[in-house]
Amino acid sequence: MSDQPFPPVDAAAFLGLCAGEWMSLRSSFELSSGGDDDWHSSERGELVVRFGEAVDEAEGELVVTAPGGASTTLRFLRDGALAIDGTSAGQWRFWPDGSMELNLSRPDGMTVQERIWFTRANLRLRSTTATDQDGTPRQGSFCTDIRRVSKAAA
Repeated sequence: MSDQPFPPVDAAAFLGLCAGEWMSLRSSFELSSGGDDDWHSSERGELVVRFGEAVDEAEGELVVTAPGGASTTLRFLRDGALAIDGTSAGQWRFWPDGSMELNLSRPDGMTVQERIWFTRANLRLRSTTATDQDGTPRQGSFCTDIRRVSKAAA
């Protein structure tokens, strides 16, 4: 487990708490699907998250490695801007309740809002809603992440 305070009291503590190996279960919903069978999917996966300390104008950064090995770098700038793999992607905000909100604008005009919070130091929850240009919800997901921890030596 991370040596960060729990619950996190600021953005740097929140980002530090995200570091680790996570088992993940994501349920996704296509709200605009017309079929009975293709509106919902669930997937399990493993995520590895590394935390980079604050430097220059950044509050910190997370490097997220997905099951296939592809890595994405999220850089949290002190002014609330969020860059993904070096490209401006949206805004972030740390809330007084210890959660973080990400607001992303996609090239296709969709807006994605993700809320991330911890209920325990080793249990992280994420909810995501994607809306189109008119503000109509099109996609949603909920994800439960459980940190892999090593057993203490006897």
